[in-house]
Amino acid sequence: MAIILCISPERENPLPPLEVLGHQVHLRDFDPQSLVTAPRHDLVLLDCRRDLAGAKLVSRIIQAASWQSPTILLVNEGGLPAINSDWGGRDFILESASLAEVDARIRLIQGLKIQRIAGGQSSGLVIDTSTYTAKVSGQTLDLTYKEFELLRYLNDHPSQVFTREQLLSEVWGYDYFGGTRTVDVHIRRLRAKLGEHEGLIGTVRNVGYRLDPGSLAD
Repeated sequence: MAIILCISPERENPLPPLEVLGHQVHLRDFDPQSLVTAPRHDLVLLDCRRDLAGAKLVSRIIQAASWQSPTILLVNEGGLPAINSDWGGRDFILESASLAEVDARIRLIQGLKIQRIAGGQSSGLVIDTSTYTAKVSGQTLDLTYKEFELLRYLNDHPSQVFTREQLLSEVWGYDYFGGTRTVDVHIRRLRAKLGEHEGLIGTVRNVGYRLDPGSLAD
């Protein structure tokens, strides 16, 4: 299961099979302000079917913001000639694609993302969003759902410092009524489960926490 951010002109789910396949879908429209408040996600599905110019502008915003999640372009036959590498898409899906094809393309994208993380970070941390498992230096971590989500969020933004309030908002959600102490408790539990690799999660005094990929460098 993936968390997919669908961006379409009308803020609608442009590909209903996503929910049939069990994926969690968040919706945003082409308004740049809407993108600023986009929740954490594994994949972006950009609807290019009816407004190619608007979709192209959104693709530029995504690239300028250096989003780490791969983008899949949803297109129709008429829009294919306009699609090229400038769009920053990792793949495309035709609106006529079957359920099986949509499923396969998303699984392939998720697999490529896992390989990129495994090969691109010196920490040896591998996050598998398809099975909700995490490994460090080849060892599988026994994590709760929220511990996994917290580690995944930090891993998606290596070396970036987050306040407790930011982590509470991004991982627990805006409607969570608990205090920031919850973040500290989960960080302590994560470090305990990381064992000798606890330094992977660093503390920035009077600010918050960050993932330190260099802590496990060879």
